[in-house]
Amino acid sequence: MAQITIYEKPTCTTCRQVHTALKESGVDFEAVNYYIDPIPKPKLKELLKKMGISAKELLRTKEPVYQELKLSEKNLSDDQILDLMAKYPDLIQRPIVEKGAKAILARPAERLKEIL
Repeated sequence: MAQITIYEKPTCTTCRQVHTALKESGVDFEAVNYYIDPIPKPKLKELLKKMGISAKELLRTKEPVYQELKLSEKNLSDDQILDLMAKYPDLIQRPIVEKGAKAILARPAERLKEIL
């Protein structure tokens, strides 16, 4: 069976819900706090492909850093957005749950069922 990895921020409520649900389901998984262990750009690109979404769809637009960088005023490519996400983890929607060739943005936490 494919390894499950959750990319999370441990202080995030949704991340904690998904983490707890994974524990309670008894599946073996790896938790990656991407604030301590940043997700490199190639991995972000791979996760986007597995989720079938664009980098723009993975952006957290309500974060202060989003406003500070005036990202809503810029027309950035996926590549440029990924560079920013690698530099500023707050810009990444979370949690991301990866299993084999599939990944989901487990938001709301109930979406976890789609990958288990």
